[in-house]
Amino acid sequence: PRGAPRPPNTPPPRLCCLSKSCDNEEYTKLIRALCNEGEVHLIMVDDGKELGAWCGMCSLDEEGEVKKAVRCSCAVITDFGEETHALSILLDYLKKQAEE
Repeated sequence: PRGAPRPPNTPPPRLCCLSKSCDNEEYTKLIRALCNEGEVHLIMVDDGKELGAWCGMCSLDEEGEVKKAVRCSCAVITDFGEETHALSILLDYLKKQAEE
């Protein structure tokens, strides 16, 4: 978010994922306020361990399934990477959420 201090040369946030299982209400309010202030899309994720796995903070078994994940309360995406069909779906979803 715009109001949050960032290291130099860090691109602005594009998307914030916040865990619904975060047990620190003040932290959750702060993240929501910073996203609103900076006009950053916010997606709520059901479980902190799921968000941790999305961020690669996990170990995988031989089949590539998550074996153990570290809980994560918040993750911010600053670069969506290459244009893909999945990214188009995500951007359409975010646009619809902003219109509601």
